[in-house]
Amino acid sequence: MRYTQLRAFHSVALYGGFSRAADRLNQTQPALSDQVKRLEQAHDTLLFKREKRNVYLTEAGAGLFRMTKQFFEIEDSIGEYLDHSSATVTGSLRIVADSALHVTDAISHFRQNNPKVFVSIKTGNTKEVLARLRNYDAEIGVVGNMQPASDFTAFDIGRAPIIAISAKNYLPNGRTEIAFKDLSKWPLVLRETGSRTRSNIEEAAQAMKVPMKPIIEVDGREAMREIVASGAGIGFVSQAEHNHDERLQPIKITGIELEMVETLVILKMRRDLPMIRTFMRSVREVG
Repeated sequence: MRYTQLRAFHSVALYGGFSRAADRLNQTQPALSDQVKRLEQAHDTLLFKREKRNVYLTEAGAGLFRMTKQFFEIEDSIGEYLDHSSATVTGSLRIVADSALHVTDAISHFRQNNPKVFVSIKTGNTKEVLARLRNYDAEIGVVGNMQPASDFTAFDIGRAPIIAISAKNYLPNGRTEIAFKDLSKWPLVLRETGSRTRSNIEEAAQAMKVPMKPIIEVDGREAMREIVASGAGIGFVSQAEHNHDERLQPIKITGIELEMVETLVILKMRRDLPMIRTFMRSVREVG
């Protein structure tokens, strides 16, 4: 196994094909293909499924790709360490969050101090956020009510009660409160499985023996808001995430205390990366 073979494999997996990888590495496609083939032959393992002009990672290839992400990330860190004379970091910072609301100040502070860094922000539920972090597809995650996990370091960055929301005048007589035990009497709009807001509601319902079955399940917070605003039913959000949409009525849930704790999470084995350390410094400074 040679470094050049690993680099060839990693580039094909990263860029999604031999042609694109060859362009990025400034190599010919046959030379790149030969490096990958030699790696497969040396270990008698098929790493890509080749179908006409497309290639797909096999199970073994996907496992190796997770390892090469770590390998080349360490290589990049070594370069950054040796070039530490620079006061700022460069490159890309990938953030994936169920809601970026609680880190907007930190992102602004980070960008002011590190103008050469490109920041990308993607959304996802807790399950998706943790999966992206574990697959090295993001450096920073933000989730609600994080459950303990041995491979993550977690930092609480905010907390707020969970409230119900409905379309304006959806509840009769201008009501702005609803008992938790009465929620099952109303049409409920819940987010997808994997949402911590949904999990909190369902866990509380199970503990109180309150039936809690949605009539509509929707993928994503914004889509849920739109469905609720149309008058289709009652949804749930953290009070901090209620964006004062004039179409929506916040509703206090009585009879139980439901709280969403927003948590910033990073993989323990990546916490010493210069990019992550620098962002965490911004979080502490604006905290």
